[in-house]
Amino acid sequence: MRRTDVHDKSGQAARESRRRPEVLYESASLQPGLSRRTFLKGQAACALGLVAGSVLPVTAAAATCDIAVAQGEPAAATRAAVEALGGMQVFVPRGARVVIKPNMSFVADVDSAANTHPLVVSELVRLCLEAGASRVRVLDHAFQSGTGSLEASGILAACNGIREEICHNVTQNRLYRECRLTGAQEMKSNAVIREVLEADVLIAVPVAKTNSSTGVSLGLKGQMGLIQDRNVMHWRYNLDTAIVDLATFLRPALTVVDATRVLASNGPYGPGTVLRPGEIIASADPVAADAMTVASYEWYGRRIRPQQVAHIARAHARGLGRMDIENLQVRRLSV
Repeated sequence: MRRTDVHDKSGQAARESRRRPEVLYESASLQPGLSRRTFLKGQAACALGLVAGSVLPVTAAAATCDIAVAQGEPAAATRAAVEALGGMQVFVPRGARVVIKPNMSFVADVDSAANTHPLVVSELVRLCLEAGASRVRVLDHAFQSGTGSLEASGILAACNGIREEICHNVTQNRLYRECRLTGAQEMKSNAVIREVLEADVLIAVPVAKTNSSTGVSLGLKGQMGLIQDRNVMHWRYNLDTAIVDLATFLRPALTVVDATRVLASNGPYGPGTVLRPGEIIASADPVAADAMTVASYEWYGRRIRPQQVAHIARAHARGLGRMDIENLQVRRLSV
């Protein structure tokens, strides 16, 4: 049963966004018995007009666990977490075109925890190339044009150290295509980065951080960086519902949450309290990855449950994944 929403359409959003997240959902209203087969099945439609088709079909991973949590140095932990899920070859077929979506919107350094750690991103690029990807792109729609935030984050240099022209801030209108979001409840359409639509595999690699509008910003919310008009999600729609609408359309084959540092307050840009768990959380289930991250750390100085984050609860309820992590197999590693 829903108790309250962070967003409404009566002018309260600005005041509410400054508050710490309240309990948004009660678990009694949810269906925890969702099977992996069910969440992996999905359809979407995309076109300049109304052409229907699937976008980024999810690969059913023959994983040894549902969620992998690896602790260690950023690159080593990233590799270990992916290997625990069966290896990158499970997610990236030979010849595949891959888009990796990190957080790199803020002109902030690594210690701020506002952006994904560059060594996590570069290790994922290496893993994709090792698996035989024909093309890898690291993309985000940053809040500013140019490469300032990409440079400050360290991600541009880390990617260029492997291969140039991998990392891009996508801001030009011609690089987007209008899409119909089949199955959406509120946000029925938006323009999506063309390279994402043309990719065979999408990998989400968010940094773990708080957000004044949604409580936390992880993999599900991070997909907002792949569309052209984010602002409409804030003022025209209920933000949490719109995040899930987008998640029905853009489904990452793999979510790798960078919890090497956690921005536990004053997100998404900081400065705030930065925790340093030194962990990577990975899953083929985007909802489970976010839920595990929420359950693992303190946010705003206190523990919260996944069902207290509205967009995670709604994604679970719509069958996009599972937040009942107590019923999933979790493998923990130290490297």
